[in-house]
Amino acid sequence: MKAVKSYAAHSADKPLAPYQLDRREPGADDVEIKILYCGVCHSDIHTARNEWGGSMYPVVPGHEIVGKVTKAGDNVTRFKVGDTVGVGCFVDSCGHCRNCEEDNEQYCENGHSQTYNSLLQDKKTITYGGYSSHIVVTQKFVLSVSDKLPLEKVAPLLCAGITTYSPLKHWNVKKGDKLAVVGLGGLGHMAVKIAASMGAEVTVLSRSKSKEKDAQELGAHHFEITTEKETMKKLANSFDYIIDTVSAEHDYNEYLALLRTNGVMVLLGVPPKPSDVQAFQLIGGRRSLVGSLVGGIKETQEMLDYCAEHNITSDVEMINIDQINEAYERTLAGDVHYRFVIDMASLNE
Repeated sequence: MKAVKSYAAHSADKPLAPYQLDRREPGADDVEIKILYCGVCHSDIHTARNEWGGSMYPVVPGHEIVGKVTKAGDNVTRFKVGDTVGVGCFVDSCGHCRNCEEDNEQYCENGHSQTYNSLLQDKKTITYGGYSSHIVVTQKFVLSVSDKLPLEKVAPLLCAGITTYSPLKHWNVKKGDKLAVVGLGGLGHMAVKIAASMGAEVTVLSRSKSKEKDAQELGAHHFEITTEKETMKKLANSFDYIIDTVSAEHDYNEYLALLRTNGVMVLLGVPPKPSDVQAFQLIGGRRSLVGSLVGGIKETQEMLDYCAEHNITSDVEMINIDQINEAYERTLAGDVHYRFVIDMASLNE
């Protein structure tokens, strides 16, 4: 075992603090990675504070990881020492269920192993994430990262990027489609960038007029305020797709009414309470209300390559690791444009 530095939550009501954890030595199929940058996802906060239940303390969050290979096992063929790589939201899966065989490991029927606060496939070893100096991951779940783009801005692609890319690809969003993005945060700003790059006509739906300039700079073609009833009435039956990134409570029915016949509304955010959905909002226009998780490893690599080709990165604000608790509060207040990324070199300062 190798002792590495990290930051961890030790209970739901205490701030994250320095923690030393043990990483396994790389096996024949493993890659050891020195972490350079780690994005801060809203899921990190939910888990650190046990808002979804099931947190196994100490929790070391972080699943938007970019770093350099420092060791590679004897059976590793895809990577060598010095390669720039990434690790996303999960680090293993059963490998033999239908979904795994179809490159949808994120939906592993036997339970994939998430990057933190999860169990490896032995069903007893707890995983610890990217708020740490090093991580060891089996090579199948390690991703190649291009050095063409600023690595700190690439890190959030490992969650926010693939979470938005996957449904856009699955529902075949293309040139000429009218697509709305609800919420302009960490997920929303990536949805705007990627959808616009695919040729969609993108509208940002927001409660805050102050985000209009940002929406335009990110590539949105239109911006509408959802608190204005006349605006919502005007937008009825307007969109082929709606990407809903909001994690706060809100009325799905208001947005379903904005879909055209056969329109699709994709849920990416996870509100704290179940939402009521009126059947007639679906039946009346043969509309679909669907959800999407992240993508599988193959699709995540495709996304990273696509973003490198199209010069797409996340808009980030860099922090040192000792600023993580302040970053959590600012994230909850919506005071970040649009993703905090930790410079992991600060862990050793």
